[in-house]
Amino acid sequence: MGLSTFLHQRLPREWAQRGPVAWALRPIAAVYGMLMALRRWGYAAGVFKTRRVPALVIVVGNVVAGGAGKTPVTIALAKHLLAQGWRVGVISRGHGRHTQHVRAVAHDSRPLDVGDEPLLIHQATGVPVWVAHARADAAQGLLQAHPDVQILICDDGLQHWALARDLEICVMDERGVGNGWLLPAGPLRETWPRPVDWVLHTGPQLSDNAGMGGYRAQRQLADHAVGADGRRVALSTLKGQAVDAVAGLARPEAFFGMLRQAGLTLAHTIALPDHHDFQDWTTANTGRTLLCTEKDAAKLWPHEPAALAVPLVITPEAAFWSSLDARIAQLLPR
Repeated sequence: MGLSTFLHQRLPREWAQRGPVAWALRPIAAVYGMLMALRRWGYAAGVFKTRRVPALVIVVGNVVAGGAGKTPVTIALAKHLLAQGWRVGVISRGHGRHTQHVRAVAHDSRPLDVGDEPLLIHQATGVPVWVAHARADAAQGLLQAHPDVQILICDDGLQHWALARDLEICVMDERGVGNGWLLPAGPLRETWPRPVDWVLHTGPQLSDNAGMGGYRAQRQLADHAVGADGRRVALSTLKGQAVDAVAGLARPEAFFGMLRQAGLTLAHTIALPDHHDFQDWTTANTGRTLLCTEKDAAKLWPHEPAALAVPLVITPEAAFWSSLDARIAQLLPR
C-alpha cells in the first residue's frame, strides 16, 4: 500500500475506532496536541496577533479532517443572509489553487487560480469572494473593494485564530468525532468539545459521539445535473442506464453513495484526492454518461465537456435560522 493510499483511504477508516493503527499513532497525536495547545495559548496571550476587521465575521468550519459539508453550508448561509437584506462577502484560503497572492474570485476564474470551492461559492451566490493564504488578508482585500459589506463568512478556518471572529458554526456529519483522538491517531484537528456558537449536523442523524447537541441540516443531491453549457438534466432520466462517476473529495464514497440512493446505477467510480486538479485526466471514452460533483465541474469540463455536475444541497432546519438571525440582530443592529 502506497503512502497516498494509506493517508486518503486506510487512515480515515482507522479513525472510526481505537485499533492498533490508531494506538500506534498516539505519540504523534500527543505532540500535535501540545503544539496546538501552545499555538492557541499564543493567540490568547497576545504573543501572536489576531486581526479584527470592520465587519461581522462568521466562521463556518469543522473540527474533524475531511469534508463535512462546510462549503454547501456557506452557500446556504450566504443565500439566507442575502434574503434577510444583509450585504455579504465570503473569504477563503482557496485550497488547491496554484497561486499565493490575495485575489478576488470572478465568475470566469480558473479553479487553479482561486480554488474550486471559492469559485463554486461565487458562482452559486454572486457575492464577493476573496482568497488569500491568510484569511485576514482576504478579508482586508474584500472590504477595501466592497466597503459596504456588513457580514463576512469565512469558509473553513475554525482553527485559523489569526482572524478574529464573532460567531462560529461547527459542521459535523454522521462520523461525529470518530474515535475522539487528535490527528493522526484520530480525525480531530483540535480538542473537542470546545465552545462554538452552533453545531450543525449534516448527517442523516445527530452524531451521537459529538459531545454536544446541535441543529439538523438535510443533505441531499439536487434532483438534476448541470452541463457545461448550463442545461439541466433530470436525474430521473438517467435511471435504468449505467453511468460513471468521479469525485475529488475528502470522502468521494459519500457522493457515490448518494447517487446510488437516488436510484442511479454506477458502472465505474473514480475516487480522487480532495481538490484534485484533473491535469492528469485521461478520457475513458466508455460511451456512458459521466457524473461529477459541482466542486469538480470547472476543473473537469475542459477535459470532459459532456460531463454532468450534480449539485449538493444542504438545508438547515428553521430553528437554526431563527437562532442565527437573533444573534446577528444583537451584534449588528440595523
